[in-house]
Amino acid sequence: MSDGEQKLTVRVTIFGEEYPIRSDMGEEYTRACARHVDDIVQQAHVQGQVVEPHKAAVLAALQITDELFRERDERQRLSDSVLERLQELRTRVDEATDDADRSLPTEG
Repeated sequence: MSDGEQKLTVRVTIFGEEYPIRSDMGEEYTRACARHVDDIVQQAHVQGQVVEPHKAAVLAALQITDELFRERDERQRLSDSVLERLQELRTRVDEATDDADRSLPTEG
């Protein structure tokens, strides 16, 4: 959305509570985010046998943060791998170019 557009308010339900969420990311995206949070809170509630909503929310936040950190690490690993391959290609191109330059006849 451009700066001139208003944020959309989307009503979502997380762990039985309704929240109005202001977002410029669109209704479908906002609802998908809320569903993910609700799923993780519900899992924390059921698996951890946590009764208090705030404790389930904290456990869910930790799990979501773990997901985020793992994805960041994977992205960095992939980025490092791509950079390494690019450097290898650059070296091979430089070597091929040097070999080609040496094989050219010189004017004399």
